[in-house]
Amino acid sequence: MNTAGTLIDIREMTKSYIMGEQRVDALRGITLNIRHNEYVAIMGPSGSGKSTLMNMIGCLDTPTTGSYFLNEHDVSSLSDDELASVRNKEIGFVFQTFNLLPRSSCLANVELPLIYAGLPASERKERAIQMLERVNLGDRVHHKPNELSGGQRQRVAVARALINRPSIILADEPTGNLDSKTGVEIMRLFESLYENGNTIIVVTHEEEIAAHARRVVRLKDGLLESDERVENPAMANDSQVLV
Repeated sequence: MNTAGTLIDIREMTKSYIMGEQRVDALRGITLNIRHNEYVAIMGPSGSGKSTLMNMIGCLDTPTTGSYFLNEHDVSSLSDDELASVRNKEIGFVFQTFNLLPRSSCLANVELPLIYAGLPASERKERAIQMLERVNLGDRVHHKPNELSGGQRQRVAVARALINRPSIILADEPTGNLDSKTGVEIMRLFESLYENGNTIIVVTHEEEIAAHARRVVRLKDGLLESDERVENPAMANDSQVLV
């Protein structure tokens, strides 16, 4: 079904919700193809459908009609349990609000997906430490989130997203709760992940964040308005990589 090198193959996807007596058409026939090791920003105003599309890509929901192939597997009509399994194996999430367990250490937060995957404790610890070192937090392994800065918390979230070696890093407004300087540091981290072969999809409403991507997909009223390559992405030639 998918062409060579294709990671995400979405065809004529629609998503409708019933709210009271009204039907809301959040997506109205989206066709989108994303290859391995692309860096894509998905943009659009409130109500454009970008959050719904993110939920579809992240296997948090299924389309009303149309198809979605992820790594050549049809995930369009999977059950909730099957979707959860795909999410844990294929997708690493990074959220605006970090979504860390406040009473757990950085190590425990990063280990969490490996617990669901059934890995033994010794392997979980070793991989979690390696991942924290990869995002320059090797000296914060036993700290709790409230002992970290906002940027450090987001780095923990990135380490957790990477721990299962997923096919996609899916980031939803990843700098939304950070000051501009720290936001730049996090985007530099994503740049480094991309340069190391990861597929990055960032959902954002900020032009300066989208400017870091290599491709910008814009939605409007549930439709794909434009899909353009970025000629001179921000930080593309920045030598201060952090990963």
